Amino acid sequence: MSQQDMIAAIVQEVLKEMNGGAKPAAPASTNGKLSYKSDYPMAEKRPELVKTATGKSLNDITVQALVSGEIKAEEVRITPQTLEYQAQIAESIGRPQLAANMRRAAELTAVPDDRILEIYNALRPYRSSREELAAIADELENKYGAKICANFVREACQVYAKRKRLKEDA
Repeated sequence: MSQQDMIAAIVQEVLKEMNGGAKPAAPASTNGKLSYKSDYPMAEKRPELVKTATGKSLNDITVQALVSGEIKAEEVRITPQTLEYQAQIAESIGRPQLAANMRRAAELTAVPDDRILEIYNALRPYRSSREELAAIADELENKYGAKICANFVREACQVYAKRKRLKEDA
């Protein structure tokens, strides 16, 4: 096997793992929401639902497409819709916390990576004031439409205030 073939196989395997496998599609679930039994793993049972941000399918993502520039690296990222599907699947097996995590992740796909890291650091104890955390929450909600994440930051601010973990408490 050539080095390029090995890389292609690895890329395909990673993409399959991101979505749980890869085989032909199965029929849609009947209640309008995805379920573990009929729809998971998505790449195996519902590959038509797994798309890049520009609408390309799993089969369109190849090493050759990446090398030629037909597929951009940012297109290999998971989309908010795929994360919502994963949330529905998690709910179908009684995993509401996992579903909530998937929905927060879906919101964060709109936030640039460097800003996510800044927010992460700001959420560490004693790093931010009440006002700074409120500004982050407002930014998440108003600039990125990330209402769930904004509420998470507001809740963190309340907990930090109660536990005296805000910057002004240091």
